[in-house]
Amino acid sequence: MGKTARQAQPLESRQMETTLDITQIQAILPHRYPFLLVDRIIDYEAGKRVVGIKNVTLNEPYFEGHFPGAPVMPGVLIVEAMAQTAGVMMLASIPDRASKLVFFTGIDGAKFRRPVVPGDQLRMELTVLRLRPRYIKLRGEAFVDGQLVAEAEISSSLVDRSIVERGDQANHAAFTPVEK
Repeated sequence: MGKTARQAQPLESRQMETTLDITQIQAILPHRYPFLLVDRIIDYEAGKRVVGIKNVTLNEPYFEGHFPGAPVMPGVLIVEAMAQTAGVMMLASIPDRASKLVFFTGIDGAKFRRPVVPGDQLRMELTVLRLRPRYIKLRGEAFVDGQLVAEAEISSSLVDRSIVERGDQANHAAFTPVEK
């Protein structure tokens, strides 16, 4: 792959069936509005590949300040949308997923090719590079109208929700500094 933006297969030539809708995604991911950044999963091969869709709309809360009069989706949220799409893959086949969270462990080689603006449909294609029971590394590419807009290698780990979950009593153990 050279330095020019790679073309994705045109959307018209692919059937846009929904594999998972937003309700099914919410049954897998713990994220909720305004931080749920994947609307549909349209392609899924367990342990190999996942394709998600994010419809970018002007009513997203970050557009109010990024940037007034010239709304642009922050690059970090494009990467987060790719990571959430990957999180669907990682959590979908886990029977006790309600007790787990997927945490970022790394973002490598992130590049942003063009702005993503309200009205765009972000298509996130992620391919597994390495998969272990509690770890995944993927190559992510995000497209708008078949044009590559962002790319990154993303790695994440599966962790037990109890390390950050708070009930009636806050669990400070995960945040307590080690005494010297």
